[in-house]
Amino acid sequence: MRHARRRLVRRVTRLAAVGGLLLGGTMVTRAVASEPPDASSVPRTYAASAASTGGDLVARLGASRTAGSWIGADGKPVVAVTDEEAAAQVRKAGAEPKMVDHSMDELKSATSTLRSTPRVVGTAWVMDYRSNQVVVRGDSTVSAADWSRMTRVADGIGGFVRMERTEGTFTTRLNGALPLLSTVGRCSAGFNVTDGQRDFILTAGHCGPDGSVWFADNRGTRQIGQTIKQNFPGADYSLVQYASGDAGAGADVVSIGAGKGVRITGAADPAVGQRVFRSGSTSGLRDGEVTALDATVNYPEGTVTGLIETNVCAEPGDSGGPMFSEGVALGVTSGGSGDCDAGGTTFFQPVTKALAALDVKLLVAAQNGSGQGASPAPSASSPQGAGSPGDTSPGSSAPVTGADAVTLLSRLADPKNVGPGLLVIAGSLVALAATRFIRAEQDRKAYRRHYSATWG
Repeated sequence: MRHARRRLVRRVTRLAAVGGLLLGGTMVTRAVASEPPDASSVPRTYAASAASTGGDLVARLGASRTAGSWIGADGKPVVAVTDEEAAAQVRKAGAEPKMVDHSMDELKSATSTLRSTPRVVGTAWVMDYRSNQVVVRGDSTVSAADWSRMTRVADGIGGFVRMERTEGTFTTRLNGALPLLSTVGRCSAGFNVTDGQRDFILTAGHCGPDGSVWFADNRGTRQIGQTIKQNFPGADYSLVQYASGDAGAGADVVSIGAGKGVRITGAADPAVGQRVFRSGSTSGLRDGEVTALDATVNYPEGTVTGLIETNVCAEPGDSGGPMFSEGVALGVTSGGSGDCDAGGTTFFQPVTKALAALDVKLLVAAQNGSGQGASPAPSASSPQGAGSPGDTSPGSSAPVTGADAVTLLSRLADPKNVGPGLLVIAGSLVALAATRFIRAEQDRKAYRRHYSATWG
């Protein structure tokens, strides 16, 4: 009878321990699958930190002593300076100085002069920080006479204005992440945003005027929403209000094709030299590098200023699609030249400027995991030394229809999420080990008693 009771106790203990392991495993799994904290607790990436350091130095030293900043091949910030004292301050801050001949004031004066000349469709210009020049580009539609006239203007400004002809044409990419369709044409959804009461899609302004109705299918049976605010030309952004007023589950995820997506954790301004990714329904996920900021493009429809220039390819149908890096929203596709076979130049409307002008915020995951919340990207002032621009990733992967997209490692490292489950697992393992030890000890004693009786 006593042995039967012992066996029963051991069996119950083992079953309880196994149940504890299953329960603890479930708790950990649920914690890993739960919503991540909001954007304010997401650490900044090395690119954002390097960009912040370079931007802070440029702002502190002033436009007469600097001429922009960019991310070097080693991932560290580089700042163009015009005097040795400024260079010393840049080194002291942990960045690399580069001595140049022309200040930001001179570069901006040159672009101002170009802007005051008669508009030539098919031209664009940027301040190239790395070469310390203003680069004027003309596409294949610019006539020889117009190009000659612009060249004379450039010569009058000075030798730091470089003229370049480019293949293709500078056009908006109307027609690409998930498609938006209307009688106006086809565009891509950019990022989901909110004003605190209603949810919207941030996309390109040239996609359609106020009142444009958008559908998810070409038969017009699945209405998405309607354009309520547009800015184009001048800038290139618009708001499409969801017909239901709610973006729904997975609002913080942008599509990258094949049913996959990337979780967006906040918004920021990019840096020259930063590796970036763009998604569109025509050409899918593509990557490249930011080559210049504050670009001016003379589209056939009008002039747009303040754009981000990149060497990421895009094609008709990609307009309004999201540009991002390491999960941070950077821009929406405006236009460019070339295609994804031959390559080309693509321009993007900065997200931060559009959010500020429209008085909306990105939809990102809520801190308590109870739903969607809105929060801008956090800021940082110190660089992270690891990594190079080529090591950058789009961000954490996620299913397009879901909201689970942070890495497993970051979840397991958070004791607030998995601590209780791990404690249950640890307790169950201890119980299993104890029952096995007790059983082994009892078997040893029984063995000794048996042979003692036999030999006695």
